[in-house]
Amino acid sequence: MKERSQGKNICNLDPENCEQCSVNGKLMCKFEIKDTIYFIIPVLIVWAVFVIGLLQSFISGGLNILILIILISSYIGFLVFFFQVWENKILCSHCPYYAFEDDKIVKCYANYGIYKAWKYNPAPMSRSERIQFIIGISIFAGFPLVFFLIAEMYLYFGISLVFSIIWIISMHFLGCSKCPNFSCPLNNVPKSIVDEYLKHNAIMRKAWEEHGYTIE
Repeated sequence: MKERSQGKNICNLDPENCEQCSVNGKLMCKFEIKDTIYFIIPVLIVWAVFVIGLLQSFISGGLNILILIILISSYIGFLVFFFQVWENKILCSHCPYYAFEDDKIVKCYANYGIYKAWKYNPAPMSRSERIQFIIGISIFAGFPLVFFLIAEMYLYFGISLVFSIIWIISMHFLGCSKCPNFSCPLNNVPKSIVDEYLKHNAIMRKAWEEHGYTIE
């Protein structure tokens, strides 16, 4: 896949043959900004509500400046660690978009712009990695909700919960149903499409079959 990946194609087919590909339109085989917009808007709204809630709590006297700084810096620190180090290793490094060796940053719909700190691993995620991902994403999504519950800021909790649910639903139907990182716990691409894609990606197919996957 190395030679093909340098041509910005995440499979073994020539880009000119994409229209005739059996998975064309069924997978996000090429980066498109609209996919990132669908993914990020609900997340940005939740973050905005979280920041506004923190500021209101500070202004009303519920938080002192030290606690405010600790909460914001802790959450930002976790986000940086999670996306750039932890998730980068356990999730992103298994994605075919990670195979572009001449790119120093990831260029996919969900994590565009993070530095590729690890070596590409075409094998599926291990059970440990899937569990770690669920833990990490739960902290990522749950931190603002837990804060609002503890602070008894139920309006902010409700708004954040609604947009968190919208984010999960949009990921399920608009992202995870077409994402080529098939071993992610949130991925719901049908096996028939996974099989068809692996037939077009020799390196990923070999790694998956070595881990017990069977193409039907």
